[in-house]
Amino acid sequence: MTTVAAAGYETIIGLEVHAQLRTKSKMFCPCSADYAHAPPDTHVCPVCMGLPGVLPVINRQAIEYSILTALALNCTISEHFKFDRKNYPYPDLMKGYQISQYDAPLSRRGWLDIEVEDSVKRVRINRVHLEEDTAKLTHRTSPWGETYSLVDVNRSGVPLMEIVSEPDMRSPEEAREYLVKLHSILLFVGVSTGSMEEGSFRCDANISLRRLGDPDLPRAKVEVKNMNSFRAVYRALAYEAERQRGLWESGVEPAQETRGWVEEKGITVSQRSKEYAHDYRYFPEPDLPPLVVTPEWVERLRGQLTELPDARRQRFISQYGLPGYDARLLVTSPAWADFFEAAVKAGGTLNGDRLAARAKAVSNWMLGEFSRLLNDAAVEVTQSRIMPQHLSELLDMVDASSVSGPVAKAVFEEMFRTGRRAPDLVAEKGLAQLSEASLLKSVIVQVIAENPKAVADYRVGKSQAVTFLMGQVMKATRGRANPNVVRELLVNELGAETRSQPVDKLL
Repeated sequence: MTTVAAAGYETIIGLEVHAQLRTKSKMFCPCSADYAHAPPDTHVCPVCMGLPGVLPVINRQAIEYSILTALALNCTISEHFKFDRKNYPYPDLMKGYQISQYDAPLSRRGWLDIEVEDSVKRVRINRVHLEEDTAKLTHRTSPWGETYSLVDVNRSGVPLMEIVSEPDMRSPEEAREYLVKLHSILLFVGVSTGSMEEGSFRCDANISLRRLGDPDLPRAKVEVKNMNSFRAVYRALAYEAERQRGLWESGVEPAQETRGWVEEKGITVSQRSKEYAHDYRYFPEPDLPPLVVTPEWVERLRGQLTELPDARRQRFISQYGLPGYDARLLVTSPAWADFFEAAVKAGGTLNGDRLAARAKAVSNWMLGEFSRLLNDAAVEVTQSRIMPQHLSELLDMVDASSVSGPVAKAVFEEMFRTGRRAPDLVAEKGLAQLSEASLLKSVIVQVIAENPKAVADYRVGKSQAVTFLMGQVMKATRGRANPNVVRELLVNELGAETRSQPVDKLL
């Protein structure tokens, strides 16, 4: 091992993202690719089970989905590409090899811009290529302490797109932003479900350290696997960077290996020595011919690309006057962005400041209360009972002072739970906002009488006393009182009471 003196180091990160494609059938056979909730070994045939004498047939839809993704990532599409056999022994590899791509991939040389700390950084894409997924291993321990593994072949042969970045990222934060951006692009293009929980969006990270100022990449790198969330990727890379830093500073060069992330312990553990490309003994797949991609085919597919996240974010900023931060969060998925636009448009024809105010109100509710409720219920916006027009109706009531802010939040929660409309809930529960002075004055007089200390604080100039008294009025009216009317009535009543006090009581 090479020894080095303790010094400053720079983190080098490259990511290999695997995304299952949303095709109806598998990559090389007619079996259904919708296996996620199926019983084990029910979506199988001789081809995806790797039985002798079978021949693969290419899924055209998978090819087109991969080209669409490569175009969205600014890649150059190859005029000719081929499939190769990637040989390695592992129980989840049914044929003893994986049909993948090696030296002639579908596309090369793309890029993806990310934003970190208010600056834009370009991460180069090495390639987007296509392969087949492996079977799934489930590791178990018997009641007697014996360990064993079960093989589910349902996943074997599902179209799997691999997106390989260059080692351009320099921190876990940049890696996380790259993944979030890439994930949103795949959703907008419509080629993958992007579900990390179901394994349709998976990431392997290659990480190493080099001395600050060193232009050469390290000879060895560590591959980190088993990360199933953006948070896990961030934590795993942060841990691994510190682990490798400790090795370098103790005079030991980290070995090239594959390590697994253990979420419960927050550590990586060694799994095996990491292979080099030549270890896989690639050779051309003899059962599949090289493919020719014509310029006409590419341009036809380019015309199918919809508005991508960056373009939609810029449009949200220019069309609706949204802050950049809001627009960025609203385009994390097409469903989220669609909900926002539908909710704004449901408010009617608005222009100028009124349009900007309604758009900001919709954004605030979506990024605040709505996000919280969706996260707590662990559901997507497409599974929610709240429709865009429902949120618009609630905002109409808030704008008209028909309901107060606290009541609106309570009503929204009930809407989320039941799917009912805001006007119906407000009418049924008697939650309409109280704005009439005649109805509020008696409550205010009672609150003043019950809180002499707050009244005394107000008389000596403590303005926060009014805020406290307002809170008591809101509590007494179950949040229904109009805050602006309450403040005005409180100040007037306190002023009248002060003027009625004897002079010696005021000194």
